[in-house]
Amino acid sequence: MEHVIEMLNIRKEFGNFVANDNITLQLKKGEIHALLGENGAGKSTLMNVLFGLYQPEGGEIRVRGQEVKITDPNVANNLGIGMVHQHFMLVEDFTVTENIILGSEPTKGGMISVKRAAKKVQELSELYNLNVDPYAKIEDISVGMQQRVEILKTLYRGAEILIFDEPTASLTPQEITELMQIMRRLIEEGKSIILITHKLKEIMDVSDRVTVIRKGVGIGTVNTAETNPNDLADLMVGRHVEFKTIKGLAHPTTDVLEVKDLVVADYRGIEKVKGLNLHVRKGEIVGIAGIDGNGQTELIEAITGLRKAKSGQVFMNGQEITGNTPRKVTESGVGHIPQDRHKHGLILDFPLGHNIALQTYYTSPNSKNGFMDYSAISKKANEIIKKYDVRTQGDHELARALSGGNQQKAIIGREIDRDPDLLIAALPTRGLDVGAIEFIHQRLIEQRDKGKAVLLISFELDEVMNVSDRIAVIYDGQIVETLDPLQTNEQELGLLMAGQTKNDTQSNQVKEEDSSHV
Repeated sequence: MEHVIEMLNIRKEFGNFVANDNITLQLKKGEIHALLGENGAGKSTLMNVLFGLYQPEGGEIRVRGQEVKITDPNVANNLGIGMVHQHFMLVEDFTVTENIILGSEPTKGGMISVKRAAKKVQELSELYNLNVDPYAKIEDISVGMQQRVEILKTLYRGAEILIFDEPTASLTPQEITELMQIMRRLIEEGKSIILITHKLKEIMDVSDRVTVIRKGVGIGTVNTAETNPNDLADLMVGRHVEFKTIKGLAHPTTDVLEVKDLVVADYRGIEKVKGLNLHVRKGEIVGIAGIDGNGQTELIEAITGLRKAKSGQVFMNGQEITGNTPRKVTESGVGHIPQDRHKHGLILDFPLGHNIALQTYYTSPNSKNGFMDYSAISKKANEIIKKYDVRTQGDHELARALSGGNQQKAIIGREIDRDPDLLIAALPTRGLDVGAIEFIHQRLIEQRDKGKAVLLISFELDEVMNVSDRIAVIYDGQIVETLDPLQTNEQELGLLMAGQTKNDTQSNQVKEEDSSHV
């Protein structure tokens, strides 16, 4: 079969750091080729070379058999290569069409013809079953729909080869399923896809072949049908990985967090949390299971001081913290791994070391007599970098330069290192590889076993069931059921998350059991 892309012995260096060490990747026409590796293994760097964002120090690139020099993204676009980035590059105040044509605006008589462009966007949307409104504003559509806009942007420019960089990192399970269907549709229409992902299930579901890279070195390429998740994980990490979280029984004691009758509205004034009650005790992990958009974000922001509650109360160790500033909440013993690491977790243009000190820069030993001690800040940062295996060139490197997974590990290390009484972990393993996920789950369990309280918010049902000691199901801004993970299953959880009651789920299970005996 013809190779539409050949990246042969690609070498990319950043100073003394070798990000890609003579890696070879070959994409066949009409296939989905997965690129698998740990956080910081060099996957995105390799694709940024292909897309013209970086220039390699060695190797060659062939497109449809011809050697090419891809000096910038415009050259890549002209060669039919499009890239859907992990962090979307969209202007929120612009419409879908305005974002899609940005940089290649069609003109008629010297005027930009938005109407003509919108018609083409509509046609592409219908062809690939994307269901995108050309006139919708980006700020008004979901994350999943924004990703479809990024896909349309590449198709509008005539891309035949699409690069998806961690496309499911911010999506709900339903949106992930829809994206997989879109990718298959693209292949049916003659496109070829390179898929960067950490999620082994997605690789097994949708890819034809997998190329594995580890610490910048190509390990090999295998046919997906001839491998399995365990073997891929071992290849990626270089050791055996446990998929099942190993933990002993919890021994909870007194309440650390108590939420009473909390009501919280979003920025439009619409109530998203509606009289919610919740408590988390010392020595337990409480997982919140729910479909995205049922009040999880507003709940976390109200607890952590990022958003004012309309009514209700939040208590930490018996002391009311409702409406406190984020700093006061932090000082009361709350650690927060935020849902959006860029908006609430990092200052991207600060060095990594300064980001790690964001909540402690004014305390000893980071500050003395009102002046920051940069050597102390650097020392602590490098301890966390080493302990949490953050792949970086050092604490001086800008947070923006790190891969998404390594940004996440730095935040998690910062929050756990402060040893808070309550750790709020919102999507803590988003964008992490299986080895890092195993490591983070162990850290959460360690906090629990030290007598700390952990509140876990995740859209991954297997994560909620594996890690939690109690599961609180959230639906329409309320906790509708609290379950023992050992006494439930994904089917029951899924039904409760969709708004069914416990009695409904039990009657459904009885009907299924009866029909199985017929």
